[in-house]
Amino acid sequence: MATIQFLGAAGTVTGSRFLVRAGRATVLVDAGLFQGMKELRLRNWAPFPVEPARIDAVVLTHAHIDHTGALPLLVRDGFRGPVFCTSATVDLARLLLPDSGRLQEEEARHANRRGWSKHAPNARALYTEADALEALPLLDPLRYGTRREIAPGLVLSLRRAGHILGSAHALLEISEPGEPGDHGAPPRRLLLSGDLGRRHAPILRDPDPAPEADALVLESTYADRDHADAPRTGLRDAVREAVRKGGPLVVPAFAIGRTQELLYELRGLEAAGEIPELPVYVDSPMAVDATPFHLAHREEHDAEMQALLASGIEPLRPARLRFARTPEQSKAIHEVDGPFVLISASGMATGGRILHHLARRLPDPRTSVLLVGFQAAGTRGASLLRGAKTLRIHGADVPVAASVAMLSGYSAHGDRQDLARWVASAPRPPQKVFCVHGEPGALAAAKARLEGLGIPAVVPRHLEEHEL
Repeated sequence: MATIQFLGAAGTVTGSRFLVRAGRATVLVDAGLFQGMKELRLRNWAPFPVEPARIDAVVLTHAHIDHTGALPLLVRDGFRGPVFCTSATVDLARLLLPDSGRLQEEEARHANRRGWSKHAPNARALYTEADALEALPLLDPLRYGTRREIAPGLVLSLRRAGHILGSAHALLEISEPGEPGDHGAPPRRLLLSGDLGRRHAPILRDPDPAPEADALVLESTYADRDHADAPRTGLRDAVREAVRKGGPLVVPAFAIGRTQELLYELRGLEAAGEIPELPVYVDSPMAVDATPFHLAHREEHDAEMQALLASGIEPLRPARLRFARTPEQSKAIHEVDGPFVLISASGMATGGRILHHLARRLPDPRTSVLLVGFQAAGTRGASLLRGAKTLRIHGADVPVAASVAMLSGYSAHGDRQDLARWVASAPRPPQKVFCVHGEPGALAAAKARLEGLGIPAVVPRHLEEHEL
C-alpha cells in the first residue's frame, strides 16, 4: 500500500513537506520551514513526525526556504540520504540554506539581547549555519525529464514549473511487488506540482504541461483570484508616483526570483522611455549572489531573455543599478534622499535588511511601499496590506505614514486561470487531487472548482495520511 502524509502546507501556505511511503521506501518531497503566524512557526521546533534516519531520499521542488529550510534539521537529526533537485536549485540552495542558518543564529542572539524570550531566557537557534553546511553535500542534481529510481520501487522525474529558477514538478512512479510470479500492477503515478509559475512571466520558460497522473498534489496559493493583466504598467506607475512625491519606492522582494524579475522590468521600462533612469538599489547579499545564476542557467531562459543576451544587452541591469552587499553599504542608503528605487529582502518583511529600511522610511509620507508577492497571514507584509497604522519592528512600534500598494501580477505563483489551464493540460484528469499550499479560502475555491469539473478533490489536514 502506498500512502502520502501531509506534514506541512496543509491548510496553510508554508512548510511544504509531503511524506510518501510505498513498500520499503520512504521519500520526503520538500523539506520546508513554516513561516508567518507564531502558531505555525512553532511547528518548526516540533520533533519530525518520522525519524529522519528512516527517510531514504528527499526531493526538493525548488529552493525557497518554505520548501527547503528544514533540510538542515533533518540532516542534524540523522538523515543521510540523497537530496534530488535540479541543477539550478542546487546552486540556489547553497546560497539560501547557510543564510537561513545565519539568520536563525542572529534571531536567537537578538532575542537574548532584548530579553524578548522571558520564558526561555537562553534562546537558541532553530539550527546554525554549520548545520546547513552539513546538508549541502547531499544535494544531487537531476536534469529535467530524466527518470531515476531514488528508492526501491520509486522512480522520480522532474518537469519545469516556471516558478523560480530551477523550480520543478515532481512525478513519482510507484511500483509495489506483486505475488510470486505476478509481474505487478502498472505503477501508480503521483504528481506533486511544487509551486506553479505564471505563463509568459519574464526570464523563465513557461511551466511544462502536466504529465499523466493518478493522484495530484496541487498548490492553491492563488486558486481564488486572478492576477492583474499588466503588472509592468503598475510598476511603471509606482515609479512615476515616487518621482512625483520626491521619495523612495521601497519594494520588499524575495532575493531569488522576484528581485531579478523587477530588475528585468525596470531595465525594460527605462529602455522604452516609460520611466526615468533613477538610482536602483538592491540591498541583499543573497540577491547579489543569486543574480549571476539567473544569467548562467541558460536552460531556464525564455525566448526574449535568450534574444536579449544574444544581442549583448544585460537584461538584469537598469542604468543606475547599485548593489549593497556590506552592512556599511546598506546603512549608507539611509542617507539617500529624493526619488529612488530600493529592493530588499525579505518579500513578506519577516526579516532581513528590509526591516531596517522600513523602520527608517515608513514614517515619511513621501515614501511609497510596493508589495509584489503573496503576503502570508501573520507577516508584516500582510499587516501593511491591511492598512496597519504601526508596524512592530525590532521591538518598537513604527508609525506608518507611507503609502502602500500591492501588485499581485508579479507573484511567482500562477493564479486560478493558470492552475486550471495546467491541470487541464494533462492527457487525462487525475483520479484525485489534494489541494495544499493555500489559505483556507483559496483551498476551498480550488476544491470547488475541481469538483465542478468532476475531479474528486480533498483539502487534507495537517499530519493527515491518505492512501494512494
